[in-house]
Amino acid sequence: MTPPPTCTEAPAADQITANVTPGPAPAARRAAGGGALVLVGMLLVALNLRAAVTSLGALLDEVRGGLGLSGTMAGFVTTLPTIAFAGLGALTPWLVRRWPAARVLVVAMLALTVGQVLRVVTDSAAIFVLTSALALAGIAVANILLPMLVKQHFSHRTGLVTGAYTMALTTGTTVAAASAVPVAHAFGSWRAGLGVWAGLAAVAVLPWVPLALRARAARRTATGDATGAAPARVRPARTRLGWAMAVYFGAQSLSGYAIMGWLAQLFRDAGYAPGTAGLLLAGVTALGVPVALAMPALAGRLRTLRPLVLGLTVFSAASYLGLAVAPHGLAPLWVLLLALGQGAFPLILTTIGLRARTAEGTVALSAFAQSTGYVIAALGPLLVGILYEATGGWTAPIGFLLVALAMQTAAGLVIARPRYIEDEPLRGIGQGEAGVGSPATA
Repeated sequence: MTPPPTCTEAPAADQITANVTPGPAPAARRAAGGGALVLVGMLLVALNLRAAVTSLGALLDEVRGGLGLSGTMAGFVTTLPTIAFAGLGALTPWLVRRWPAARVLVVAMLALTVGQVLRVVTDSAAIFVLTSALALAGIAVANILLPMLVKQHFSHRTGLVTGAYTMALTTGTTVAAASAVPVAHAFGSWRAGLGVWAGLAAVAVLPWVPLALRARAARRTATGDATGAAPARVRPARTRLGWAMAVYFGAQSLSGYAIMGWLAQLFRDAGYAPGTAGLLLAGVTALGVPVALAMPALAGRLRTLRPLVLGLTVFSAASYLGLAVAPHGLAPLWVLLLALGQGAFPLILTTIGLRARTAEGTVALSAFAQSTGYVIAALGPLLVGILYEATGGWTAPIGFLLVALAMQTAAGLVIARPRYIEDEPLRGIGQGEAGVGSPATA
């Protein structure tokens, strides 16, 4: 049974308050206020989810010179985000089974803040890497939690809220990449270009502090009143839907990271000046902002996602073929098509919420799809670079991206049909255990 719309639900602490408040109006006002605070907090968190990564990418040469990073160490730093997102993101379901999501987010954003501060005050390459990992740990956990929070608090507006926080994520990515170098030049140091984003992370902590305090009080009360068995565990790794979600997430992320890492070089090889090539790359991200807002809302209205999956494939395939055949003459068109094709990212984030009935199912599916997907994604820039170096051209790398796109499409057709992870049969388990979507979770 699908949960009732969240507009009639309050966060756990508000539900307790509602039980002792005479009349529905004060409780409704508190629920609305709590929902507004959650939404503001989600948007602030989303603004931070890539700023620490893209600002470092923009200033990597300056950081290498300032800290004396070797080529190997610099390469490790650039792959550290996908390693952190894959490994640490997988721990998030364990964390939220033990502590309320709001408390986990407070710690995650504090880790991001402290990590970004510490990495700009050190002169040690090793400490820089370790503190960067601390910051990325906070991002990894927040990546997984946002789809769950949408399901908990905004199940009646999944597409709209997912679109809003995805647009915030894309905006943060673009602004950090574009402004890191000017900020560094204005203050005369790469440390300023990286450190300024710690302030944004600190602001993102603030809405979650009162929410964490409410959740703590609510859990203490609920612990004394709780009866009955715990909900059945959701295990996406043992389901066809879980793996299809992971492959789709991984394949689209692989292409996205490859594009961000190598598109400017492709345009430079095609004859564009470095500055123009950088602007064309920035165009992909900038044009992706309205796509990030529109895609989840559209997905939430459709019964089947098949038209969106196939449409995104057509856009991406056309852009790849265009880049292979005529990278210079029609570059703005290929940039536009790439931006449309990258709508697969907000689509899969929306689908995580659409393919789970419960918050528990959402966080389990989010953790598995993103953690496994980022392992796949880490191969993108690496293999494109190997193929480019081996062949001296872009035909083989683009061919590789087309193969990844075919895998993405096949997985997308599996996840397009309406279904829920809680209802999926578990592989390798007796039929009696297969029905995860029991009354406890349905």
